[in-house]
Amino acid sequence: MKIMQIDVNYDHSSTGMIVKDLQFGLEAKGHQVLVCFGREVAGLKSAAIRIAPKWEVYAHAALTRLTGWTGNFSPVATRKCIEYIEAFKPDVVHLHELHGYFINYRVLIEYLKRKGMPVVWTFHCEFMYTGKCGYSYDCERWKAECGNCPQVTSYPASLYFDKTHEMLQQKKKMFTDFDRLKIIAPSKWLADRVRQSLLNSKDIGVIYNGIDVENTFTPQPTEALRKELGIKTKHVLVSIAPDLMSERKGGKWILQLAARLVQDDVTLVMVGVDNPEVVSAPNTIVLPRLGDKQELAKYYSLGDFFLLTSKKETFSLVCAESLACGTPIIGFDAGAPTEVAPPGYGLFVEYGNLDQLQAAVLDALHRRIKFRSGPECTDYAFGMFGKKKMVQSYIAEYEELVCRV
Repeated sequence: MKIMQIDVNYDHSSTGMIVKDLQFGLEAKGHQVLVCFGREVAGLKSAAIRIAPKWEVYAHAALTRLTGWTGNFSPVATRKCIEYIEAFKPDVVHLHELHGYFINYRVLIEYLKRKGMPVVWTFHCEFMYTGKCGYSYDCERWKAECGNCPQVTSYPASLYFDKTHEMLQQKKKMFTDFDRLKIIAPSKWLADRVRQSLLNSKDIGVIYNGIDVENTFTPQPTEALRKELGIKTKHVLVSIAPDLMSERKGGKWILQLAARLVQDDVTLVMVGVDNPEVVSAPNTIVLPRLGDKQELAKYYSLGDFFLLTSKKETFSLVCAESLACGTPIIGFDAGAPTEVAPPGYGLFVEYGNLDQLQAAVLDALHRRIKFRSGPECTDYAFGMFGKKKMVQSYIAEYEELVCRV
C-alpha cells in the first residue's frame, strides 16, 4: 500500500517520533510511505517533507492571537500538502495532529472528503472535538457548544476574541458526511471521551502508541550513572518530561514533594527542566531535556519508581517507557496513565493531593504496597507497547478501511 502521513512534527516531540517509527515500520514491511509535516527542523529524508515555511507558521500564530480563529490560515502549506497528495496518490491518508499553526485543516478535510479518500485519523489530544483545546481538563463545554472558554488565552492563544463556539460548529460541519474515516485513540480513556463528543457516531478504535522495547527502552545498569550524579541515598524517584516545569507536566509538585521528603533516604531526579540552575533543593537533581533515548533508558532504570505529576495525558509515553525499563509508576490520576500502568504496575492518587502522593511514595519505598517486579514490568510493556505491534495494528486498520465500501 501507499500511505501518506500528515503531522505537525516529524522526529520531534512524541507525535513526531510516533510518525517516524510508523513510517520506518511500514517501509520495513514493504509499504510506500510519504510524510508531510509542518514544523521544526528534522533529519529530513526524501519521504519526509516539511510543507510549512517558517514565516507562514508565524503568520498563522499571529492571526490566531489577533482573531481568535485557529486552523483557518496557512494557504501555502495547505496547497503544498494537497499537491503532494495528488502526486503521491496514496491508498490511505493517515492524519495525526493538525493544529500547531501549520495548515488549514478544514480545507484539507473537505478535499479528502470530496476525493473519497480513506482516512485514518489518530487523535493524540482533544483538539478535534473541542473548540480549540488540546486538553480540556475539567471543562466539559465541548460536550455541548463550547464558548466562554476558560482557556482562551492558553495555546492556541487568543488575545482578544473567544471563537471556540464558532470553531466547534465548524468542526461539526467538517465531520458531516465524512464516511471513509476511522478515528484512532491511543487509549481507551481518550476513545471514551471521543464517544461523548460531536464524533459519537464515528468509527472509533484504540491502538496504543508504540515504543522500541527491543533495542532502546530496556533495563539498563545504573551503577555508573549513580556515581556520576553523586547519588548516595538508598532510594531514587525519577521524573522525565519535555518542559517538565510546565503547568501540564507539573514539575512544581515534584519540588513540593521533595521538600516533604528532605529527611527521607531518597533522591528525586528531574529530567526536562529548561533552567535547571534555578532549582536548588538539597535532595533533588535537576537536568535539562535529554535527546538521546539510550541515555533516557538509563534514567528510567535508575528509579525505584517513576513519578508522574501531569495534569492530563491522553496516553503517556513516559509511563510506557519507564515500565519497559522495569520501573513502575507513582503519580497523579491524569486520565490515560492509569490505563497504561494498571494496578501492580502503577499507583495513582487524586490530582494535586500532595498528602496522598507523599503517603503513596513512602508506602512504596518501604514496601508496604506490593508492585510487580522489574522483569514483570518489562514483560508487560513488551507485550502491550511494542512498535511492531503498533505498526501491525495500523496496517490492519488501513486494509479494513481500503476495502470498506
